[in-house]
Amino acid sequence: MSVESQGGEAAAGRKERLARVARRLAADGIGAALFEDAEGRRDQAVRYLSGQPGDALLVVSADGRSILVAWDLNLARLMASADELLAYTDFSRMPIRALAEALERLGVAKGSRVELPSAFAYPRYVDFVEGLPDYDLACRHEGIDAEVAASRSVKDGAELAVYRRAAAITNRLIDEIEARVRSGAIRTELDAALFIERASREAGCEGTGFETLAAGPGRSWGIHAFPPYGSGPFATEGMSILDFGLRLEGYTTDVTMSFLRGGLGPARERMATLVERAHAEAIAMIAPGASCREIARRADAIFAEAGLAMPHALGHGVGLEAHEAPSLRSREDCVELLVPGQVVTVEPGLYDPELGGLRLEDDVLVTEAGREVLTSSRIVRL
Repeated sequence: MSVESQGGEAAAGRKERLARVARRLAADGIGAALFEDAEGRRDQAVRYLSGQPGDALLVVSADGRSILVAWDLNLARLMASADELLAYTDFSRMPIRALAEALERLGVAKGSRVELPSAFAYPRYVDFVEGLPDYDLACRHEGIDAEVAASRSVKDGAELAVYRRAAAITNRLIDEIEARVRSGAIRTELDAALFIERASREAGCEGTGFETLAAGPGRSWGIHAFPPYGSGPFATEGMSILDFGLRLEGYTTDVTMSFLRGGLGPARERMATLVERAHAEAIAMIAPGASCREIARRADAIFAEAGLAMPHALGHGVGLEAHEAPSLRSREDCVELLVPGQVVTVEPGLYDPELGGLRLEDDVLVTEAGREVLTSSRIVRL
């Protein structure tokens, strides 16, 4: 697929997403909605609906039109699509002024309901109410934000095209990381993390999707080691964990490799074998209509049979953020069923303060026929 056709498909996808937002707004009797991506209030819905990578306000009306108010207008002209692009500086960088102007330009009648992001703190909501007295401002827990989050969990054709490219790059790095560990080119946590940081950009990615977690044998007992990586040894005697993702055109992969070296003994090898089994059996259960909770419960049962327990959920959705809907967890309130187009992680792990820990994570696409494992993570025995 050419760059031009990819760009056209992406724009068409954003147009359809805006149409879905507009239909929901109209059905709920709301004239327009505000989406905000700013420091301290990040929301990937802005990129999802407009293509703008961040620092912007997006106002969408119930008739499907949109206005993007961007901090960097030059970047917006290059990357974003909206019916109108405005500069944030034109409103003295005041979001209430920007929203008022956008509502007027969109022709949203005075007295109309206007939805604000559900993440708004109450004092900020009050500021908007006082600053926009001509409108009925709503802030709902299960409003348009929830609608967009549910929409984001199911990837369209343009999104999946990006995701497959990101997964292919991730898989190449997985192979290269293993080769470099085996050759001794990667000896420390810092070596591993900085290699990924550089290689991701050399491959055309925006960078990593989240801070790389590289934990050598002395720190792998933590689910998420703190700090995420340091200058200590990596892939030396014992068990090491490498958790990373690559971000391409906004979408991030999320994988975890583990490295086992030396005379591990039966306890560590047992942990590794159980993690590999839980990983394989959970992936085999992924299919349209499958219960997220039952998949997670199967992994938990494998560990419980051995007298062990996994201290975290089995997995989660992934996309514009590293953690999205749906969740694969055994909690009673996990009632979600998988649907085609979702990309989920499967990441069973076991951790012991003395033995260390390991985790195995891959990204899996739910298809009409079942599943497609997009990444090729592994437990590497050295």
